[in-house]
Amino acid sequence: MPETSGSTGRTPETHVIDFRAAEQLLNARDPRGAVKLLDEVIAMHPENTAARLLRARAFFAAAQLRPAELEFTIVLEREPDNAFAHFALARTYERMSRPDQAKRHFRLAAALDPNPQYRKAARFDD
Repeated sequence: MPETSGSTGRTPETHVIDFRAAEQLLNARDPRGAVKLLDEVIAMHPENTAARLLRARAFFAAAQLRPAELEFTIVLEREPDNAFAHFALARTYERMSRPDQAKRHFRLAAALDPNPQYRKAARFDD
């Protein structure tokens, strides 16, 4: 009998399947469906930074900006050199009309990764 996690009767393999399904839902423009799948994955594996980053992206896509900000912040506490998380948090702040915080994270993203999109958003010439 496979080992299950929690009272849900779900296995670690099921959580991997849910994570992959959440990626597909996000790609298919169903961020709310992705969040629903990821909620249980994160409840069982709160240390899973990849799941948190995916949930942050889903919150952002669903215009749930405060939850997106929280998740991106948690990711950056664990991975302060994650350029994508800095960039995505900056985009979140931008949509929340918090330009000073956005600018800081755009610049951190560009400093960590010379991705042209990050460098353009950083506006180092300003």
